[in-house]
Amino acid sequence: MTIPSRHRDALFEQCGGRVTVTRHPDGCLLLFPRPVWEEHRKKITAWPMAARAWQRIFLGNAVDVEIDTAGRILISPELRDAAGLSRKVMLIGMGSHFEIWDASRLEENEAQAIAAGTPEVLQDCPF
Repeated sequence: MTIPSRHRDALFEQCGGRVTVTRHPDGCLLLFPRPVWEEHRKKITAWPMAARAWQRIFLGNAVDVEIDTAGRILISPELRDAAGLSRKVMLIGMGSHFEIWDASRLEENEAQAIAAGTPEVLQDCPF
């Protein structure tokens, strides 16, 4: 997968192009700059035994990768399958990390969110 140049430059500046990709239960992948992932990893490791299955999802699927000189990362077949990634892939900036979505799956997810209506937590959102 090719990382867009605007994000690639920021990732090289922040973490030397070293990132971690892991699975998310929403059906996407998460891409973290390595230092940010390390903070999350420590928190996830400290979760109680009742959260063991969730630890497996996040930690057990985490793969460290590096952005190559052409600005690409290699996503393992297991993670591609887990997220249903096809040819058209979307990289969505989420502040401290990115989500990697199959374009059609993202479209479905967004349509479902819109159909469900605005959640109460956003009722006072100014925009």
